[in-house]
Amino acid sequence: MLANLSLIMTNTQTWYIIKYQSEICEVVPSQQVKENNPDIIKKWGTFNSQPEGIARRVGLIRAGKCQTQ
Repeated sequence: MLANLSLIMTNTQTWYIIKYQSEICEVVPSQQVKENNPDIIKKWGTFNSQPEGIARRVGLIRAGKCQTQ
């Protein structure tokens, strides 16, 4: 049981919404976010799941803060 809990704890992945200079926003895993990327102008997150990030991205698009791809 503890081995399964440990496996779950190490496999958790977080997500960010990244806004590029082109005004397009993407939902990406935290491992792909590079802090020194000059193309990134804004970052929202962390989110516990990709669907949560997607839902937030839809809200940003509706609010006019992001463009669709």
